[in-house]
Amino acid sequence: MASVPSLSASLEQRVTSALTAAVPSAEGVDPLLRRSDRADFQANGVLGLAKRAKANPKELAAQVLAALPTDELIAAVEVSGPGFLNLTVADAAITANLARRLDDDRLGVPSAPDPGITVIDYAQPNVAKEMHVGHLRSSVIGDALAKILRFTGESVVARHHIGDWGTNFGMLVQYLVEHPHELDHAPDTGGTGGAADGEASMSRLNRLYKASRTVFDADEDFKERARRRVVDLQAGDKETLALWQRLVDESKIYFYSVYDKLDIEIRDEDIVGESGYNDMLVETCKLLEDSGVAVRSNGALCVFFDDIKGKDGEPVPLIVQKADGGFGYPATDLSAVRDRTGNLHATTLLYVVDARQALHFRMVFETARRAGWLTEEVVVKHVPFGTVLGKDGRPFKTRDGESVRLEDLLDEAVSRATAVVREKGEKIGLTDEEITANGEQVGIGAVKYADLSTSLGRDYVFDLDRMVSLNGDTSVYIQYAYARSRSILRKAAAGQQPVAHPELALAPAERALGLHLDAFGDALAEVAVSYEPHRLASYLFQLASLYTTFYEQCPVLTAEEGPAVVDNRLFLVELTARTLQRGLGLLGIRTPERL
Repeated sequence: MASVPSLSASLEQRVTSALTAAVPSAEGVDPLLRRSDRADFQANGVLGLAKRAKANPKELAAQVLAALPTDELIAAVEVSGPGFLNLTVADAAITANLARRLDDDRLGVPSAPDPGITVIDYAQPNVAKEMHVGHLRSSVIGDALAKILRFTGESVVARHHIGDWGTNFGMLVQYLVEHPHELDHAPDTGGTGGAADGEASMSRLNRLYKASRTVFDADEDFKERARRRVVDLQAGDKETLALWQRLVDESKIYFYSVYDKLDIEIRDEDIVGESGYNDMLVETCKLLEDSGVAVRSNGALCVFFDDIKGKDGEPVPLIVQKADGGFGYPATDLSAVRDRTGNLHATTLLYVVDARQALHFRMVFETARRAGWLTEEVVVKHVPFGTVLGKDGRPFKTRDGESVRLEDLLDEAVSRATAVVREKGEKIGLTDEEITANGEQVGIGAVKYADLSTSLGRDYVFDLDRMVSLNGDTSVYIQYAYARSRSILRKAAAGQQPVAHPELALAPAERALGLHLDAFGDALAEVAVSYEPHRLASYLFQLASLYTTFYEQCPVLTAEEGPAVVDNRLFLVELTARTLQRGLGLLGIRTPERL
């Protein structure tokens, strides 16, 4: 089925045509159409146009009003203030548009007219290290953006730039050489890839790291052997690479168990860590130096910027290659840009990384532009996120000052959510299995929603009591609205069906709900351009709130106005349920059928 233009898009088209008819030189003028408390929509573009045309705003507004077509879309128009147009949409137009949405698997949401290839860099754990709360936001935000962009028709390539290279690996590999059974699995382990296997893998890796660090700090001979092992690793020595791969593979067992708990799919082919760009580093540096983009300074290969200086006023360079010949993050990130634009043919590059890395990416992007690896045809954006805070307003830590393990945080969320689900669920006859499953979906959803409902760059307080509350701006509130809608649909009698009746007048709560339902595609289009998933979260919370008002003010199954009203309200309930489910799904949040 073809996409369904939103009512606001159809109105905007009509007002634009009327503006052009009133002032022919105004072709393409923005009517500045907005939702309004005075009517359904308000068009504010007349004021700016009147100023350009040196016309009286009220008189021009009257001309625009006269030029508006009289059709089934617009029920009423009035001029207010200095020249605002207040527009009311016909009830029949609202219902008819929603009916077209319900008939479409995509709810009438259009695909992007000219989709490209977006590479999203997110979910960046480190090999042989435990994942902590700091890994949460990149994973959740990146996964939501990937889902939303794919839904709009974009070709999305995920890239998980894991930390799998560096001097620490010399120490770890050398210890494995001398203690070859340190990562051996117990013979009775199931190897299912679940949480137990993940915990066991992390336990082995932690034991290996602590043991190797102890020897490294105490034994100078071992320290020297570890340093030589780094050279072997960088040179591609076969034995060293094989042991390094064991570390990576063991870490993946752990990564996958955590992401499985977080309900995020991480595919093996999308994991391209720092090591994936090793073969490009020398060439990247040569290209930068030969082109004059980078210059040698005190032995290091540097890129300088006129507008980036330190507190002392001295230039702060991007160091691509250190004086000792080693490579840092800039060389790897620049090589990744080359790969993503040259080999993957990306039209958009997104980096879902901590806001504190803003200067680094600014310098990398500018360097890549100077080198010609980022052209004007490629959109590149750092998608920043703030810090997860504790209730004390400081970065979320354990009582000992350590970073909170991501698994512990998720387990606690599920535990709290399960208690909330059990209290409600036992009253409606949920089984223990249903309570457990719903507790997981509600708990993980609560953590994700708290993250995704926060605007990019802002910090937020991790407060599980608030996150799993049935009241307020939480995923539980939205999930409960969905479960309530499914309950109504299950209770409908055989003769009661979700059927649209455009001939019926709509109650105020029905109108408000219908107009918001119609804006789902507009909300997604906004996120696809701004890369701000909190806009979708906000849309869904408002939808759940409007649905709650509708539920309270407009009896569905017991409507006294007759069977047509019952069917029409069931139709609104069905579309609300599908929109909530689709929207939460795009945020990576599941929707239990019963709560």
